[in-house]
Amino acid sequence: MKAGARTCWAALPGWLAAAACAAQLDLRTQEPRAFGWQLGDVVARTVTVDVPDGLVLDEDSVPRPGARGRALELRSVTRLDGGIDGGRRHELRLAYQVFLSPREPRVLEMPSFRLRFQGQPRAQELLVEAWPVTVSPLVPADAPSRRGLGELRPDAAPPLLDTRPSRLRLVGYGVAALLLLGWLAHVYIGLPLWTRRHRPFTMAWRQVRTLAPDTPPGQWQRALREVHGALDRSLGEVFFEQDIDRFVRRRPQFAPLRGELVAFFQASRHEFFGEGRGPPDRRWLVEFCRRCRDAERGAA
Repeated sequence: MKAGARTCWAALPGWLAAAACAAQLDLRTQEPRAFGWQLGDVVARTVTVDVPDGLVLDEDSVPRPGARGRALELRSVTRLDGGIDGGRRHELRLAYQVFLSPREPRVLEMPSFRLRFQGQPRAQELLVEAWPVTVSPLVPADAPSRRGLGELRPDAAPPLLDTRPSRLRLVGYGVAALLLLGWLAHVYIGLPLWTRRHRPFTMAWRQVRTLAPDTPPGQWQRALREVHGALDRSLGEVFFEQDIDRFVRRRPQFAPLRGELVAFFQASRHEFFGEGRGPPDRRWLVEFCRRCRDAERGAA
């Protein structure tokens, strides 16, 4: 602990001596021990100043934290102000941190600084002197040759971690991704392929395309029934000859085939009921069914 003293001049007249004594500043410091510090330690000193009325502390003279990169770095300044008889008391706690690990003990200094005061009867300054701090190394420069302090030992094996939760979660993600991919493949690939293969005229054409000019009557009638069934499924109900115009309005892609639809119903009526003109050539029915299949694909 260091303390500043008040000085009064007895030789001065009484009123002048009293004014001089009243204008004196009183400085006290509480210092840390000067030894036994190491890297990372926080060293603090406390500066207390009693200021008489008429003088005001200049804020710019108070130390500020910063100055990075120094061996002893000012980390914080804690200030406590209060009133006393005939003035004010300022208490500053300055905390420094050690950022040096020397190979052998080394003396650092908590730097000095000046506190300035403005006012009457005159501006004044107080010098806060430097304070030594001895920093010791963390380990001796030359470690003794004994077990644990000699040559470096091999690294310890890393600890084993339980990876089962992560593996199970990864498997779950994989299963979910496969299910999603399967659903997308079904919707965007499987269903369109299945739908194309099961269109009414696509299925009928598979049966009709094998007709030949010398096809037996029974097979010819089965081919006619296949085309009738394709027309029924396309319309969504039983398809009669009077439904041709309604069908063409509902499915405009079949409009170019309207005349062939009429010819088909005439051939069917002759085959099954003995009415109308005779049946057309077998190959005509194959081509008619193919054109219906192509028109159906154009609508998909």
